[in-house]
Amino acid sequence: MLIRPAELADAPAILDIYNHEVQTSVVTFDLVPRTLAEQEAWISDRSGAHAVVVAVDEDTSDAGVITGFGALSPYRDRPGYSTTVEDSVYVHPDHRGEGVGRLLLAALVETARAHGFHAMMAKVVGGHEASITLHAAAGFEIVGHEREVGRKFGRWLDVILMERLL
Repeated sequence: MLIRPAELADAPAILDIYNHEVQTSVVTFDLVPRTLAEQEAWISDRSGAHAVVVAVDEDTSDAGVITGFGALSPYRDRPGYSTTVEDSVYVHPDHRGEGVGRLLLAALVETARAHGFHAMMAKVVGGHEASITLHAAAGFEIVGHEREVGRKFGRWLDVILMERLL
């Protein structure tokens, strides 16, 4: 599996992975699928320290296929938070359980560290044990539990806040 910086040409594959989650799950609180133009703008907005990385299959019949993506985003917009980032990791449903998320998160941790960030935060929907376990294995700790702060598919959703100091 190759982990590399995302390019604008990756937007359609990233869009497919992300919009699948928007339409079928609660791992993102977005309610409306993104357009290709919005996805391209999202990638363009995350260059340099706030990076997007993709996992590309190199070893199977799916060689060249993007199997997942991850991103670093500003944690909050106030200047005092500028040394903290929030991560996002999404894996294509056909490639879950293959270690793609672990590789993406490790790359994001290294990117954040290389750019001098002090802390990484993860906001995980309550009950998403795979993501909680992934982050815990990467050195994140649960530091908060926000109750019923989101709503999707007619359900109230909790958010588990996880943190890793770099």
